[in-house]
Amino acid sequence: MSVRGKPIVPATPRVISPSPTPSETDAATREAYFGPVTRSAARRRLTTPHPVEEDPDEDESPELQRARTRSRSPIDTRKVGRLTSAKPSTNKKSANGHAAAPDAVSPSNGHVPEKSANGHLVPPTPSIYSGWSWRDFSRSPSPLGLIPIHRHWRTFVHKHEVPRKALHVSIGFFVVWLYLSGTQTLAVCPYLLGALIPIAVVDVARHHYAPFNRLYVKVLGALMRESEFSGYNGVIFYLLGAWTVLFFFPKDVGVVGTLLLSWCDTAASTFGRLYGRFTPRIRRGKSLAGSLAAFLVGVGTAAWFWGWLVPKMGPFPGDEAFMFTGTLSLPQTISEAVGLTPAQATVSGGLALAIMSVWSGLVAATSELVDVFGLDDNLTIPVLSGLGIWGFLKIFG
Repeated sequence: MSVRGKPIVPATPRVISPSPTPSETDAATREAYFGPVTRSAARRRLTTPHPVEEDPDEDESPELQRARTRSRSPIDTRKVGRLTSAKPSTNKKSANGHAAAPDAVSPSNGHVPEKSANGHLVPPTPSIYSGWSWRDFSRSPSPLGLIPIHRHWRTFVHKHEVPRKALHVSIGFFVVWLYLSGTQTLAVCPYLLGALIPIAVVDVARHHYAPFNRLYVKVLGALMRESEFSGYNGVIFYLLGAWTVLFFFPKDVGVVGTLLLSWCDTAASTFGRLYGRFTPRIRRGKSLAGSLAAFLVGVGTAAWFWGWLVPKMGPFPGDEAFMFTGTLSLPQTISEAVGLTPAQATVSGGLALAIMSVWSGLVAATSELVDVFGLDDNLTIPVLSGLGIWGFLKIFG
C-alpha cells in the first residue's frame, strides 16, 4: 500500500533496556539523566539487593580498599587498635599473600615448626640427637605415627603394649628360676652389666645416625614406646635398676625388688589403662586403679616369696643372709619407752608375714606413683622399693 506512489514503512519499535544499578556506575554516571523504564524493569531493580555503601577507614591502604569489593578477608594488615597490645605483630606474609601463622613451639618436642615454600607450616620432624639431657629420662606420653608397627597394631601394640608387657613379666619369672637354681645375686650382676653396656652404646649410636635409628625401631618397635624414638630405650633403665637392687641390697631384698619391678609396674599400667577413667586421678598419668593394682600385686608377691617359695623350695645357698626371717620387733628404745618386754615387742609367723607383705605393697605402689626428676620408672621402682624394704627391716627386722 502506498500514498502517492511512496511505500509506507512502519517505525521501528523502541526497546528500553533496564538501567544499570548504582553500583555499576561511577559518580558521574549517577548524576546523569536516566531515561524512562518499564514497570517490570523497575520491579526487578527494586528486588535486586544493592551493595552496602561502606566508608573506608582512614587507616586503610589502597590495596585494602580494592580487596573489599572481592572478599571480606583483607590482604593488608590493619593498624593496632586501642584495646590491643602495642607489641609489634610477628606475623609474616606468605608467598600466596595470606598472613602466615606466627611461629609456635611444639609442646611435645619443643621445636619450632618450619615453613614450606608456599608459606604454610609443615609438621615438625623428629629431633636429631644433640647431646645428653636429663629430660631424655622423662616419661612423656607416647604419640602415634613415629614407629610403623604402632600404626598397624594400634590396640595390641600401641594402646595395651602387649609385647612390651610380656617381656616385662617374663623377666620376673626368669629371676625366680635363677633363685631356684641357687644362683647368687652378685653372680648375676656382671651379666647385667655385660648386657647394659652394648645396649646403651647402640642406643646412643642410633640417635646420631637417622637411617640406623629407622632400622632399629623397625626391628624392635613392638617392644618400644613411641616416646623412645627420640629418647632412650626403657631396657637401659630396666637393666640399671635390676643391677642396682641386686648389687647393693641383701639377697631377699634384691629379689623382691626385681619382682616388684617386673609385676607391679605391669599391673599398674594394665589396670590403669583399663579402669583408670572410672577412678580418681592421683596425678597426671596415674590413677587410683593403677596404684591399687600395684599395691595388691605387691602384697601378693611378697607373701608368695617369703611365705611359700622360700620355706617350700629352700633353703638355698645365701639364704642365711636374708633380712626377713619371719620375725619383726620394735626397736629396744621404743619398747623400753612404752614399757614392753622383748617378747611383747616381737611378732612372728603369719602376723609378721602379713605386716611385711602390706609394707612391700605400699612401697611398690608408692615407687610406681612418684616421679623422681622425670626418671624412668624402670629405674625408680626397684631402687625405691629396695630402699623402702631395706630401711623397714633395718629398723624392725
